[in-house]
Amino acid sequence: MGHSCKLFKQNLEHIPPDHITLCQICANQCVMSLPGDVLLPKKRNAMKCWRNYCKWPKSANGLVEVPYTISDYFYDYEKAQIERAMRSFHTRTCVRFVPRSGQSDYLSIESKLGCYSTLGRAGGRQELSLSVSGCVHHGIVQHELLHALGFHHEHTRSDRDRYVTIHWENISSATAYNFHKANTNNLNTPYDYSSIMHYGRTAFASEYGAETITPIPDGSVQIGQRDDMSDIDVLRVNRLYGCRE
Repeated sequence: MGHSCKLFKQNLEHIPPDHITLCQICANQCVMSLPGDVLLPKKRNAMKCWRNYCKWPKSANGLVEVPYTISDYFYDYEKAQIERAMRSFHTRTCVRFVPRSGQSDYLSIESKLGCYSTLGRAGGRQELSLSVSGCVHHGIVQHELLHALGFHHEHTRSDRDRYVTIHWENISSATAYNFHKANTNNLNTPYDYSSIMHYGRTAFASEYGAETITPIPDGSVQIGQRDDMSDIDVLRVNRLYGCRE
C-alpha cells in the first residue's frame, strides 16, 4: 500500500497544503523560520534577483536547466507524479528539470515534514520537501517548483492591496509572516486570483472558517486552487527567464 494522505486531507481549506513551520540551514545560508512553505534567505526579496544570483542560469541553447535528485524514499509512482509536474514546465516554458549529473547547484527532493522550498537558486544542495503524507500532488509539486524558480505567493505581491483585503484580525501574530507584502518584481503581469501561488481565503485563520483573504471588489472570486499552473503563472516563468512567450 502507498503512503497515506488521510491526515493531510483533513481541514484542507483551513490549513494550506503547503503549511509547514521549520527552522533549517539551507546551502550553508542562515534562513529565517517562516510558518509557510518558503525557506527565505535573509536579504533576499521575492521575485527580485539581484545580479541574477537567485535565477537558474540559461545555457547556450536557450534552455534553463535545473538539476535535481529525488530521494529513494518515494515510491516509483510518486517519483512519476513529481516528474510529470516537472514536464508541465517543459511543454510551456524554457525551463528543463534534468537529473543531476555532477552539477554543484541542484534541487534535492526529499520527503520531510510538509511541503517547502527555498526561494530561487540558493547554491549547492537545495532541499525541496514534498512529504509523502500529502504533498505529492500535481499542483502542489508545481507550486514548490515555482518557489524554487524564484516566485513567492501571489497574495504577497507589492500591489496586492488593490486586489485583496487581508483580515489581520483573523490571523495570529505567529502566522502573520505569511501575509506580509514583499518588494516584488511583478513582471508587468496582472494580479492573478487563479495563480497556483495564491493562498485560499481561510489560509492560516486563527479560528476555523474565518476568512483571512478576500478578493476585491468581487469577494466571490475563487482563490487558492492547486490543480495546475495558470496561464499567467506560465507567462511569468517565461518573462523571468527570458523564454519565448
